Amino acid sequence: MSLAWEPLTPDDAEALTDLLAAIEAEDHTGEVHDLDDVREQLGHHLIDLAAGTLAAREGGRIVAFGYLPVRQSATESHVMRLWGGVHPAHRRRGLGRRLIDWSLATAPPLSEKVFPGVPLEIHLNAPDSNQGLKALAEGTGFTAGRWFAEMGRPLSGDLPAFTPPPGVSIVPWSPDLDEGARNVRNESFLDHWGSVPHTPESWRDYIVGSRNFLPGSSYLALYEDRAVGVLITHTFEGYNEQSGERRAWIQIIGTLREWRGKGVASALIAHALAAFRAQGFDTTGLGVDADNPTGAVSVYARSGFEILQRSTNYVLPVTPG
Repeated sequence: MSLAWEPLTPDDAEALTDLLAAIEAEDHTGEVHDLDDVREQLGHHLIDLAAGTLAAREGGRIVAFGYLPVRQSATESHVMRLWGGVHPAHRRRGLGRRLIDWSLATAPPLSEKVFPGVPLEIHLNAPDSNQGLKALAEGTGFTAGRWFAEMGRPLSGDLPAFTPPPGVSIVPWSPDLDEGARNVRNESFLDHWGSVPHTPESWRDYIVGSRNFLPGSSYLALYEDRAVGVLITHTFEGYNEQSGERRAWIQIIGTLREWRGKGVASALIAHALAAFRAQGFDTTGLGVDADNPTGAVSVYARSGFEILQRSTNYVLPVTPG
């Protein structure tokens, strides 16, 4: 049967969920997307489904897809992150290459519309376990730009007992503290590779308005009523159901630069881990830039986290044709 190539629509949520499940069953990346997660992805304000997505359809199934949202902000360049995949039974047939070619043609007009004149880069993340994707990226002109790791730890046994520095208190997230949380995230990530500030809209859409957000498991570090650190937690029910364990995922952790090296992050983590266990979670995890300028990998290791898997972020500068 020949394939029909068309954009994704909101009605594709179930078929896309099935494709993502087939991909995860083959690749074992730990990325489990349930139906509600996919519906949320298809409804984000930064994705133009008609122009920024493409799906290969075989009858009623989707066997490959590309998803290319614009970014909420841009600095020296506009980074568009390509997300996609090909069903294991349809690999080595050129579908991945077609999605790459589509992204190279699609990204420039999308980028120019929101950030005119700003240089454009397409980024693609490839887990080390997916050698086929890494070969595709390298064979289409992408170069390895950065390396990331997923870290995790069980919540059984001994937990770290770091205390906040003098004058700092740790409090639960609340709506009245949310703008302070967003500010800490933006300020603390200014020197993080590939990071851009969250706008109020993107913060709501992707972080505190997500169905995965856990307000009762998210915390701020305050000094004289000013937020100086933040820890935002999500959980993914699809992963929890498939793995048989409840995992608290630390989506964001950040400390204002003038407060780095004083134990704020370690205290936030210690507080959160104790709370996670009391709330019935079994494990916790987070993602980290292996070359993070704050030495985050060491901070997390001191709190009992271990590297579970690694990935490469590939980069391709794109010049409008």
